[in-house]
Amino acid sequence: MEFITQTLSAVWNTLKNIRVTDIIDIILVAVMFYYVYRFIRERRAGKLAAGLLILLLILLLSDILDMRAMQFIMQNLFQVGMVAVIVVFQPELRSALEKVGAEPLRGLRSISEKSGNDASTIAMINEVTEAACDMSLDKTGALIVIERTTKLGDIIKTGTIVNADTTAFLIRNIFFKNAPLHDGAMIIRDDRIYAAGCFLPLSTNNDIIKDLGTRHRAAIGMSENSDAVIVVVSEENGTISIAVEGELKRNFSYNSLKAELTRLLLNEKPTDSENKKRGLRFTRKQKGAKDDER
Repeated sequence: MEFITQTLSAVWNTLKNIRVTDIIDIILVAVMFYYVYRFIRERRAGKLAAGLLILLLILLLSDILDMRAMQFIMQNLFQVGMVAVIVVFQPELRSALEKVGAEPLRGLRSISEKSGNDASTIAMINEVTEAACDMSLDKTGALIVIERTTKLGDIIKTGTIVNADTTAFLIRNIFFKNAPLHDGAMIIRDDRIYAAGCFLPLSTNNDIIKDLGTRHRAAIGMSENSDAVIVVVSEENGTISIAVEGELKRNFSYNSLKAELTRLLLNEKPTDSENKKRGLRFTRKQKGAKDDER
């Protein structure tokens, strides 16, 4: 009983001496470890982290056992290794730092602009979804990049400025097989079609499925280098995919595509009545397309 009393007393004394700055310090450390964990989990850095941990354990063991030769080797290896890690993983580190800066800005922007831009964003989502599903039926390849907090000025410079309202009709015409801009990517900025015919960086991730074509690899590469949402329509089989944060999700229908875009761009789900209404429209289009093929 006395042990429990002493323990509780020690805990209480510690809590009494905690300052506001100590709480802030703990929160900052927790946030830092969270982002490090996310970086390791989502990138090639997983195996690297395991290797560094093993080397660190060897260094600690050599220090405890006073193994001077091993200490000398490991200390110098760590000095050179840290520089090598920064050089080799420069793209991943850049992406991680961009995301750390982008997420707070995304939250602030959603609070300050939520009521003003919701209507135009919803309209844009509807048009993109309709166009993607129409092109899916026709097996027309498409690559649509929806800009968020990471500005894509360098990518836009590689294409042609359009700066037009987002409509399904215009999207279909831009990606029409004989159109001059159909091979590049479309950039949507502030809910408008800002540019088309743009070149995107290809992903360097060796773990990507081998059967993915250039269009899908470009979508993944763009999502690795920014927080953009990329919609891809396969030219081979009409499959609709979304690339976000280096991951590719495939086989979207009308309802699931609209729901996913709404979640990513507005952080909310569409109502059931909207889904049923728009989903019925796409189902009728599919039925008509099948009847025509017969």
